[in-house]
Amino acid sequence: MSDTQWTILGEQVLDENRHIRLSTADIRLPDGVEFTQYVARMPRCAMTLVLNDSREVLLMYRHRWIIDQWVWELPGGYVDHAEDVASAAAREVEEETGWRPRTMQHLVTYQPAIGTLDQPQEVYLARGADLTDTRPDINEAEAIRWVPLDEAVLMIDRGEIIGAATVVGVYRALTLPSPPT
Repeated sequence: MSDTQWTILGEQVLDENRHIRLSTADIRLPDGVEFTQYVARMPRCAMTLVLNDSREVLLMYRHRWIIDQWVWELPGGYVDHAEDVASAAAREVEEETGWRPRTMQHLVTYQPAIGTLDQPQEVYLARGADLTDTRPDINEAEAIRWVPLDEAVLMIDRGEIIGAATVVGVYRALTLPSPPT
């Protein structure tokens, strides 16, 4: 064990359902200090940055009640237990926007708040999408729009995009080469 590794003395589950497991963990720091920390564990999520040939990103405008704010986001959601992550990401795009991704490529995996929260986030890249007859879920978005990638960066600057998955996905997309024409 490393001299700087924290020691978990025990963990007690406070509440658990299919969306979250909330517990407290008793911790000992390397210097001997002990304390209790709340821990939230949530299922894996998969989001998709759908990028068309004009380098526009498919975004959803929605109200996030926890922060009581209207924001623009990538489509995405929880991965069902045995579901393939790329399939889940593609499913969420179609359910939430009515667009079916043509391709799925893993872009990045990250943890949004590893000091208290364990929730793996996977962002996929879809190059192109086809509009389907699927009606977008009314509970998910007020509006769906294709936004130029450069404009999406400005939306981050203006605070119109604040969700971690969308910020990470948009910034990561800036490094992608344009597809061959």
